[in-house]
Amino acid sequence: MTLQKTSHNFTKIAFKPLQTNLFNIVLISFFLTIGYGKTYAQDISKKKAAISAKKQVNTPNLEVTTANKTIVEQKKQVDTIVKKDSLKPKKAFLDGKVKYKANQFVKIDQKKKLITLYDKAELYYQDVELKSGIIVMDYEKNEVYAGRIKDSTGNYTQYPNFKQGANEVEPDSIRFNFKTKKAIIWNSRSDQGEFKVKAAITKKENDSVYFLKGARFTTSKDVDNPEYYFQTSKVKFIPGKKVITGLTNMVIANVPTPIALPFAYFPMSKETSVSGLILPSYNDSNDRGFSLQNGGYYFALNEHYDLTVLGDYYTNGSYGMRFESSYAKRYKFRGNVNIRFENLITSERGYPDYSKQRIYNIQWSHSRDAKANPNSSFSASVNLGSSKYFKQSINLANVGSNLNNTLSSSVSYSKTFNSVPQVRMSLSATHSQNTQSEAINMTLPTLQLSVDRIYPFVGKDAVKKGFFKNINLQYNLNGRNSITTTDSLFFKPQMFRDAKVGVQHSIPLSTNFKLFKYFSASTSLNYEEIWYAKTIERNYDIDQSKVVDKVVSGFDAFRTYSFSSSIGTTIYGTFNFGEDKKIKSIRHVMRPSASYGYTPSFEKYYDTYAADATGTMTKQYSRFEGGIFGAPGLNRSNNVGFSLSNTFEAKVTDKDSTKVEPKKIMLLNNLNFSTSYNLDADGKTSLAWSPVRVSGGTQLFQNKMNVNFGATLDPYAIDNSGNRMNLYNINNGGSLFRMTSANMTLNYSLSSKEKEKDKKDKDNQTQRNGGREDDLFGSNTVLNDRKSQFDGEEEEGEDQISEFFRSKLPWDMTFAYSLTYGNNNREKKIIGNSIMISANADLTPKWKAGISTGYDFVQNGVTFTQLRFERDLLSWRMDFNWTPFGDNANWGFFIGIKSGVLSDIKWDKRSRNVGR
Repeated sequence: MTLQKTSHNFTKIAFKPLQTNLFNIVLISFFLTIGYGKTYAQDISKKKAAISAKKQVNTPNLEVTTANKTIVEQKKQVDTIVKKDSLKPKKAFLDGKVKYKANQFVKIDQKKKLITLYDKAELYYQDVELKSGIIVMDYEKNEVYAGRIKDSTGNYTQYPNFKQGANEVEPDSIRFNFKTKKAIIWNSRSDQGEFKVKAAITKKENDSVYFLKGARFTTSKDVDNPEYYFQTSKVKFIPGKKVITGLTNMVIANVPTPIALPFAYFPMSKETSVSGLILPSYNDSNDRGFSLQNGGYYFALNEHYDLTVLGDYYTNGSYGMRFESSYAKRYKFRGNVNIRFENLITSERGYPDYSKQRIYNIQWSHSRDAKANPNSSFSASVNLGSSKYFKQSINLANVGSNLNNTLSSSVSYSKTFNSVPQVRMSLSATHSQNTQSEAINMTLPTLQLSVDRIYPFVGKDAVKKGFFKNINLQYNLNGRNSITTTDSLFFKPQMFRDAKVGVQHSIPLSTNFKLFKYFSASTSLNYEEIWYAKTIERNYDIDQSKVVDKVVSGFDAFRTYSFSSSIGTTIYGTFNFGEDKKIKSIRHVMRPSASYGYTPSFEKYYDTYAADATGTMTKQYSRFEGGIFGAPGLNRSNNVGFSLSNTFEAKVTDKDSTKVEPKKIMLLNNLNFSTSYNLDADGKTSLAWSPVRVSGGTQLFQNKMNVNFGATLDPYAIDNSGNRMNLYNINNGGSLFRMTSANMTLNYSLSSKEKEKDKKDKDNQTQRNGGREDDLFGSNTVLNDRKSQFDGEEEEGEDQISEFFRSKLPWDMTFAYSLTYGNNNREKKIIGNSIMISANADLTPKWKAGISTGYDFVQNGVTFTQLRFERDLLSWRMDFNWTPFGDNANWGFFIGIKSGVLSDIKWDKRSRNVGR
């Protein structure tokens, strides 16, 4: 028996077969006498007769090394003179090398074939890693035992940590056989996906099957003292795949609940997702009865795409279906598709409030990786369906989407042809839908083709400088198939019969140059040709006693041209107040510009028609009226435009005394003025000057407040009917300009540093549904995808558990103020004046609260209001939201397990919106 003390140096032990002869016997006997004890010497002496007969014996070779010294090394020697033994060699005790270390000592018992490691012991063999307070290895039986040790206070420490491959167990003690791979584990603790598993006794049959007795499963962080767990007596456990149990009972706060199952199945796949049932939630409604909602099945089809099928059913016959699929291929593309359909029945047949309707919504989002093909791209963002879907859906609590008035979609493909000159082509389909008027505008499709600029008066690599060398021309083609329809006619034959087709060709010829060194000038001549497949013929119909338009099918075209030019410059001005002043200087940048545009009259494309039955009254019309690119102009346009943009910034003394340079701050991001003058105005049918439009914006309070304002100033007076007269307002006893309208908006966001630091990305689905980024209109919740209403994850570490009066309070707040003034007809009235506020705060590390509200000073009423509360229950989450009044008055309560594996264990109760 040998006792050897080591530090943290690794020690290796290996067993190898050894062929011996008479010389080996003497040599081995010598080493055994001085080093390895009597056991091996006696064993070998009993076999001297066999060895002398030149029989081959297989003896273990024990190699024990420290970091700097080899204690014993015996190598295999072969007698090449004597014939080989007829005895079959024995197998080695172990199949590989064992590496181990311990803090206090390593004890090797040759007689009992034991190696004992004590205090911070570590053992590595093949794919097994074992760390524990004490480890005892029996290298004859190929078994290892590991357990805890007591510290100076008598408490158990250094629990075993057993790792084999991807499986890791932390028990109180373990016994493992290297050959059979079987093990017995006491009080094992392991992580399996989102589950934490603890069992009183675990029997390991092989690498793929475990049997557990007295086991508990939980998603709580503390498996020894969880908030809840599932208790079962017998378990068959297949790591990374599944758990099959006998009678399973749910325990909350160590109190058994009536929730029990005769058997249970828990999927534990290592894959990112597995197929499985989605349990529905129970609810009830006064107008639709009892219901089961959001029940269905999730199909994990493969690594590239999946499918979720969900459904709702109400006892009055209402039902809904939803199909949701996400797909992706790395370095190629990704996207998702949502198809929703609901058959809504209100009340019961025979009652006066009975109604039945079908609503649907289709969403598709697709993006292509630019690396897949740099010369082409494909993208899609689709949101179309019934105009009333977001208002009446039984599965959405989305106030922002409810108040949205527009749905829009776009699907586009583009390709660049690397020719000379370069050609770009795009094919797209668009959709715009007003949910109030239920009008739908679509283009199916739009073809755009453009040829890159051609400079005819300059070589390929020459410098483009001057008027002539900068002359360039392009070619652009725009073809559309435009459809205007309504909800009731959507995708019906009449929708396609009313389609309008047209192609627009344009060839702009332009140049730019410097004028008098400080002025930038440009001029262009644009030629357009429009092709239509349908025109109209307008006549007075005697039978109908009205003017009617007859559609004429067939190719027709018109051609137009126009001229435009502009000149502008940039003027810099600096006002210095002195280096010793707090405001050192103010810089003013002005960019004045003037433009001229001329378009002749194209009256040759106009005809006359009889406007009454007598035919004495005639009017002009163009057969191209109603076309998607419009009709050629009848009146000549001859306008001069003026604009002036301004920016103001200041240099001020920096509050930081260590800074040498002054600090730059922006006073006004922009202050713009624009107007135009009609050179052909006659003062009767048209006035020379158009109203002056003023707009501006700036940021205040360290860029946290955005201020935008605008006003319309009319130089002309109005008569008693509110019509503009050919008389300047100042000549009518008024001011130089008459302000007809004005508006101002303020947006101010502020938050604590912690909240700003941990702020997470906004939910893209909310915006796809038409909601806002912020929560001024409350949180937007898709009821089959319940997520936390508040930004930021729970705080970890010292800030979370600090003392009450010293604890930090993460919060954020958003203000939005809007003011609109109207004076178009001398009403001098505030037509809009409202403020909206949204605030969220972490009242405690586990309690979060939020409110969204506002006030309309014109209507003298409170705007949309919502109260939100959320409680972090460690493994569980609870939230409550309440909209106390208005068309969207409702409340909702939810409590459920956070883990996605057990997301179906929940209680979701909510009221119906009274305004629906």
